[in-house]
Amino acid sequence: MGNETIAELINVSKYYGTGSGRVIALDSVDLSLVKGEAVVLVGPSGSGKSTLLHLLGCIDKQDDGRVVIDGVDTSSKSLEALASLRLDKIGFVFQSFNLIPVLTAYENVEIPLLFKGLGSSFINDRVNDVLDSVGLYDRKHHYPRQLSGGQQQRVAIARAIVGNPSLILADEPTANLDSKTGGDVLDLLLRLSQNEERSVFVASHDFVVLERIKKIISILDGKLSID
Repeated sequence: MGNETIAELINVSKYYGTGSGRVIALDSVDLSLVKGEAVVLVGPSGSGKSTLLHLLGCIDKQDDGRVVIDGVDTSSKSLEALASLRLDKIGFVFQSFNLIPVLTAYENVEIPLLFKGLGSSFINDRVNDVLDSVGLYDRKHHYPRQLSGGQQQRVAIARAIVGNPSLILADEPTANLDSKTGGDVLDLLLRLSQNEERSVFVASHDFVVLERIKKIISILDGKLSID
């Protein structure tokens, strides 16, 4: 495992509202995520978990401080200008899978590559390789409704990694799965960090996740502490 920093938050704060109604969602947060490391974020509802994920994913902007993703300081860039960075550097995995129901597993996974404008031969090879790596090559022509919850989440992970991002953000990825299936999905995420040296950042309350990922960061009232 290397110690190359993939994502960094430097004295980051985020506020909602103004005046006496202002809420501090993140309060002067410092965080470094390194290559090949898996980290789990825990905290109660309203503690700032989603805000932190949104800032790391460059789908929201901080009010103070700096967010650096794979060497790119995003602070002075608009969300629109960060679209290519999100596409190239960041993969998202959601609790509710967020697959497009009218597309097959293959078609869901190829979407990020289509946005990149890559050649059809490359896309075909890459999508097939990634579906094979998550154990779903033989299900590639199935629609989400024809797949189990665990299979749908593995399709979502395949979609997240098909563009070869350096950072994987997973928001409660096992919450809608039984413990055995959730464990299988977690195995896949850990393999991505350990074998493929991606930085994997998971927000979760699942005790299976907390038992398996050694680095745990807690968030409460917008402040971080490392357990």
